Amino acid sequence: MSNFAFGTYRITDENPFHIEALKEAVDAGIDLIDTSTNYTDGGAERAIGKVLRNFPDVIRDKIKIVSKYGYIQGLNMLLHKEEAFEDVVKYSEVCYHSIAKSFMKKQLDASLKRLHMNKIDCYLIHNPEYFLLDALQKGKKRDEVIDTMYERIYEAFVGLEEEVKEERINSYGISSNSFAKSQNNPEFLPYKDLVTLAKNAALEVGNEKHSFSTVQLPINIVEKEGLKCAAWAKEQGLRVLANRPLNVQKENLMYRLADYEESKEYYYYLNELLQACDNNLLKPLYNLIEQMDTNKHKFGWVGEFDTFLHLQIIPHIKQTLENIQSENLDELLRFIELFLQEYRAMVAYECSKRVRVELKKEFHECNKKLQECALKFLCKEKSIDYILVGMRKPTYVQEVMALKDELNNNFMTC
Repeated sequence: MSNFAFGTYRITDENPFHIEALKEAVDAGIDLIDTSTNYTDGGAERAIGKVLRNFPDVIRDKIKIVSKYGYIQGLNMLLHKEEAFEDVVKYSEVCYHSIAKSFMKKQLDASLKRLHMNKIDCYLIHNPEYFLLDALQKGKKRDEVIDTMYERIYEAFVGLEEEVKEERINSYGISSNSFAKSQNNPEFLPYKDLVTLAKNAALEVGNEKHSFSTVQLPINIVEKEGLKCAAWAKEQGLRVLANRPLNVQKENLMYRLADYEESKEYYYYLNELLQACDNNLLKPLYNLIEQMDTNKHKFGWVGEFDTFLHLQIIPHIKQTLENIQSENLDELLRFIELFLQEYRAMVAYECSKRVRVELKKEFHECNKKLQECALKFLCKEKSIDYILVGMRKPTYVQEVMALKDELNNNFMTC
């Protein structure tokens, strides 16, 4: 049966809930934490380091840390502009990428420092297919660049084998969304020659055997194509980490596989805010709130609302409040904050209802929470070693560990 691991995407050392969730997970027996150099611009690795240094060695030594490198964003983007990194793919204005050996070594230096460690269990190349995606985006043919793609991966493997030799990592691997594509998809990243590349890289460095140990890719109850890669990986003796277990992409839409309760406070705060804004000065805000209420069921998933909130709603609110006297502003801001909090809860609730309808084929036998059914599906897959679950609150950790206990008990009685 697969095991659960702590995924740290969107985890930061500045959020006390995230720190408590990590502590809770370690106390509960989680033995693998997945992170990356670019998660909250290094904040996820700092959070792990902050938490683990407060545990005794006997516990800390049991926890495997898997980190990744490749993205050039945030601080890395500023450093790149000061002194350019090698072999950079400029995929978009806000996302550059490199898997160059020299870049990897700099990123590993930073990872070890943030984690307060001398060695990481496993270091992954993070989505190396950006080179391929960029070439396709520029109109190049796949066949013209796939060999170069492999050459880039091989050079990265040589660098990673060197880090194994230097005892800064125990092993390495690749995390790739393209492993989960169908083989006839232009974005598919072939994986069957990777072990051969690793063997050759180890030979070049002088290591007795290769240390390519891990593949990570999206697999969930809807997106099952990645199970082919997972099956191949197990045949090769590799470890398989499944990410995005609860975030599904289907027909260019995103779905969150989780049930949420309807907010019991929403309509109270809605009416309170509407009443406070029922005047000529705040009429634009009144109209915005009415529109939000009417459209709360139209978001595809709650992440879509989060983006809309920051790009559209908050700027509109700020503009409306510019002329409000300060003595009246604090109370109004409190109403707005409470409303937005409950509005998000209602959006999540409406989204979970929509998932039940639009993904009824996958969940027609699901009589429990969506997240439970989705995670149970993955737990039964023998080709998956770890399921990476984002657990940003202690309550999320408790829910996942309770599910683990239930699954373990059921497994024992089968």
